[in-house]
Amino acid sequence: MVSHCKSNEELQELVDVAKTYTKQGKVADYIPALKQARRDDLSVAISYPDGKGYCAGDVSDKLTLQSISKVLTLAMALLEKGEEHVFSYVGKEPTGDPFNSIAKLETNTPSKPLNPMINAGALTVTHMIVGKSVDERFSRILQFVRDMAQNQDIGVNEEIARSEYDSADLNRSLSYFLKQHGVINEDVEDLMELYTKQCAIEMDCKDLARIGCIFAMNGKDVMTEKQIIPEDIARICKTFMVTCGMYNASGEFAINVGIPAKSGVSGGILGAVPGKCGIGIYGAALDDKGNSIAGIKLLEMMAKKYSLSMFNT
Repeated sequence: MVSHCKSNEELQELVDVAKTYTKQGKVADYIPALKQARRDDLSVAISYPDGKGYCAGDVSDKLTLQSISKVLTLAMALLEKGEEHVFSYVGKEPTGDPFNSIAKLETNTPSKPLNPMINAGALTVTHMIVGKSVDERFSRILQFVRDMAQNQDIGVNEEIARSEYDSADLNRSLSYFLKQHGVINEDVEDLMELYTKQCAIEMDCKDLARIGCIFAMNGKDVMTEKQIIPEDIARICKTFMVTCGMYNASGEFAINVGIPAKSGVSGGILGAVPGKCGIGIYGAALDDKGNSIAGIKLLEMMAKKYSLSMFNT
C-alpha cells in the first residue's frame, strides 16, 4: 500500500480495470442533453498541494457540474450570509430519500430541507446568492468556481443549461413548495434559470481535482499561500460531502472509500482527501442512485492503493 500516485501510467492501470464497470450503468436520461454522453468513457485526475498532478483516461472530456455545484454554492452562501443564517433555512442531517424527493418537506416541521446536498436544499442555498439580477448572481457563482479551480476559462454549457431549464418541472415543484412555506421568496423562474446555469458550469476532471485540493487543504492554495475560502467553511463543506455527498449511497461510500466526495448526474465526482490531495473523476454511466458506477469503483481501488480513507488510523 502506497500513499502517493507515482505516474499517469500507474493511474491508467486502475482506470482500465474500473472502465469495465461502465457497461453496468446508464447515462442520465431525464435531462435530454445529457443523453449524448458516451457511456464507456472514464477519466481521473489527482491534484497534490505541491502543484504536482496525474491523470488518466479520456481527460479532454468536459463534464457539467450538476450536483457538484451544490458544494460550491454552499461555500459561497456561508461566506456571504454566515452559518447562522444558512442553517436557519436548511438543515444538517442526511436523508435516505432520493436527491429530488419532496417527501421530507411535507412531513418536517418546519418545512425546511434536511441538508444542502438534496435538490430542495440546494435550491434554498442558491436562492441566498447575492446579486441584483440572475446574470449578476450567476457571474459571481462562475467567478467563484473559476477561482477555486484556478482556471479563468471555465464557462457554461448553454445547451445543457437550456435543456435542464426546459425539463425542470420537479425542481419547480420543490421551489413552489419552498416558496409557499417561506423558505424562499423570489420568482421561481428566476431561481430555475440561475440554478440550471449553475448546474451546467463545465470543466474537465483536472479542474475538478484542483477544486478538490482546495477543500482538502482547508480552503488554502498551498502554492500561493492564498486562503481561497475560510478553513471553517471548508470543514463544513467536507463534512456534508461525507454525510450526504453521494446521494442516498453516502453511508456505503464512506465505508468502502472513506473520503469526502460529491457526485453529479453528469457522472462527475469531486473528491477531497483531507491534507493530501484533490480528485476529479468523470464517468457518465450511472448506477441506480445517480452516481458514476465506474467512478465509484475507481475511487475504491484508489483508496486502497493509496491509503486515502480518512478513517484509516
